[in-house]
Parts: sequence; C-alpha cells; structure tokens
Amino acid sequence: MTGPVTDPVKSAAPASVETVEAVVRRQLSQALGGRRGMIEAAVPTIAFTVLWLTTGELTLALALSVSAAVLLLVVRLVQRSSVQFVVNALVGIGIGWLFVARSAASGGSEQEQALAYFLPGILYNSGYTVVLALTCLIGWPIVGFMVGSVTGDPTAWHQDKQIVKLCTRLTWLLVLPCMLRVVVQAPIWLAGNSGSMDPDTAVAILGVAKIGLGWPLQLAALGAMVWVLARNHTPMTETATSSASSTQQTSTGPAAD
Repeated sequence: MTGPVTDPVKSAAPASVETVEAVVRRQLSQALGGRRGMIEAAVPTIAFTVLWLTTGELTLALALSVSAAVLLLVVRLVQRSSVQFVVNALVGIGIGWLFVARSAASGGSEQEQALAYFLPGILYNSGYTVVLALTCLIGWPIVGFMVGSVTGDPTAWHQDKQIVKLCTRLTWLLVLPCMLRVVVQAPIWLAGNSGSMDPDTAVAILGVAKIGLGWPLQLAALGAMVWVLARNHTPMTETATSSASSTQQTSTGPAAD
C-alpha cells in the first residue's frame, strides 16, 4: 500500500531539482552573476583606486570608473545578456558620487571627498550584516527563501528542521564577508576622516581593501558554501510534498487568507 503512495509523491517533485543543495547552488550562481558578474562589480573600483593613487585627481578617477562601467554595460547590451550586475555597479558608483558631492558641498577637502566615496560601501555591508544575521537569529535564514522560490511555497521549507539548519549555516557564510569588510574598512575610514591617519594613506588602504575584500573574499565564501553543500544531500521531496499536499488537501486555505 505504501509503494503506490510514494511513487506519485516522488513524481510530484521537480525532476531537475533533486536536493536542497542543488537548488541553493543554482540560486546563488544566478544571484551573484558568476565570475563575470563579480569581475564587473570590481572593475569600476579598481579604476577609481588606481587613478586616484597615481594622479590624485578625484574627478578624473570618478569619471574613469563610470566610463569603465558604461563600457561593460555596452558590451552586455551588444551580447544581449543580462545587464543586472553592471547596472548594480553603476548604481553603487552613483551613490558614491552623491556622497562625494555632499562632502564637497559641505567644504570637505579632496581627500575627504575621496574618503566619502567609500562610505556607502561600508554602510551597505553594515546593513547587510545586520539584516542577514537577524534572519538567522530569528530562525528564518534568507537562503531558505531561495529554496522556497523553487518549491512554489516560500515558507514550506521552514517545516523541515534539517533544511532550516542547512540554510542557517549557508546564510552565516554570506554574512561573514560583509562583516569582515566592515571590521577592516570602518576603522580605517574613521581614522582617515578624523585625521588620526593621513587621508591619502587611508584612501589607498581602503581602495586596496575594497578590491581584496570584494570578489576574492566572496569567492572564498562561495568555496566554503560549496564545501558545505557537497557534504549534504537534503532531498527536496519532503518540502515539495508538504507544499503540494497542503495545497491539494486544504482548498479552503486561500479563502481563509
């Protein structure tokens, strides 16, 4: 009697998705844009930092970083591929430029304006750290919603403690790079802005740190995540089954909502 019951259940699960780990790997790859997406995010920062360190011309450094991002955008458009990650880089540059303009309007020196360019990234990583860590602490890790986006039920995965535990570990691995960037960059920014460190030195260190703690650190975190995912094989069938059965058996559910 149990055989005929389990066969339809297995067939209800998506054939292309066998485990939670497979889902997470695919979703992370899409979210980060792969190697190309991370390189495209790093190029504008490299351009800004190198030009600022070699010329000391803030406007020229900003203009070159924007030009590099626009060039990458044009290449994407010509290839008719996703422009999401280049646009993200352009948005980041635009926000940085706004902080620079705000510093200039308040009478900041060119060194202070250069420091202002790095402030949005520090604030972004601080916010990202707090939000992602909070999702783990309250028991609703953000990676779990990646699983939910595939099963069709954004919260069904939370019924399986094994999946929650796995997603919590993976979310903490996403938190660590952001936390490390803040721990390293924030004291340097504060020291340069307060005058306890030479502003040019602070800008140079921040530029190198932003690059070094950018996609290389992200790749290291992803490597750790791949290792965690390779050690586990959590079947999607239970989550998919609970989602499917709850939809079929409780037809009054949507009406109650």
